[in-house]
Amino acid sequence: MWAARVDELWIYPVKAGRGIPCAEVELGPLGFAFDRRWMIVREDGRFLTQREEPRLARLVPLLTHDQLCLSFDGEAVALPLKEVGAAVEVTIWGDRLWAHAPDPAADRALSRWLGRAVRIVRMQEASARACDPAFAPPESRTAFSDGFPLLVTNTASLAALNRVIVARGGMPVPMERFRPNLVLGGLPAWAEDRGGRLVLEDDAALLLVKPCSRCIVTTTDQRTGERLGAEPIATLRALGRDRAGEGPSFGQNAVPQLPHGPVRLRVGQEVKLRS
Repeated sequence: MWAARVDELWIYPVKAGRGIPCAEVELGPLGFAFDRRWMIVREDGRFLTQREEPRLARLVPLLTHDQLCLSFDGEAVALPLKEVGAAVEVTIWGDRLWAHAPDPAADRALSRWLGRAVRIVRMQEASARACDPAFAPPESRTAFSDGFPLLVTNTASLAALNRVIVARGGMPVPMERFRPNLVLGGLPAWAEDRGGRLVLEDDAALLLVKPCSRCIVTTTDQRTGERLGAEPIATLRALGRDRAGEGPSFGQNAVPQLPHGPVRLRVGQEVKLRS
């Protein structure tokens, strides 16, 4: 067992949009409150991410008590936090589900910003997607994240990775390129690779269920939307971190274990990692 602490907390209200660093968050069955509850889709309803459209990194969210405000290169729109709008069917990976289309005016603004026809949709909480049962407990559900509710990374692992990147003649990469929800400090490098159970408080925990396979998004500047070259993918491969055969991994996908309901997490909180 390792003692650790919460170094950073992030939410990404719009899938593929910029993240919001938080001092405190609420953790529920689908992950952090308001994390990836909205998504941008193409005309055919299929999800759009930075893999295809890196400029989404310039989509900046701001949460108020009743709205999600989005800005892009100085222009802004606002959406209600509530589940409102016409029902539309959308596709994310192999899942088809119903979502809300809250505001045609926001759709027009986003289409103008990106130069292509798109729509923003709000998840129906009742339509939460099942996580892969090969890795997660059968009751596990997620919102519009790729496959699991949370991504956990380790400050020491990034430092170790960056030392090798620099030794190979590259520039160090910031943690935001990996788009984590929870960043742990106080652990040895790569301690998270063992998986296990991250105990938060009492019986509340996160189960680290699967290494996170990394893609071209990690090579994308999360401020400008520019592709910046081969790192960190090249060095992750050089380190032999393609053990899952799905691409090089960094961090762990996680699912909440909350027998007594939602809990709050805060930066600086002490936690324990049990392999």
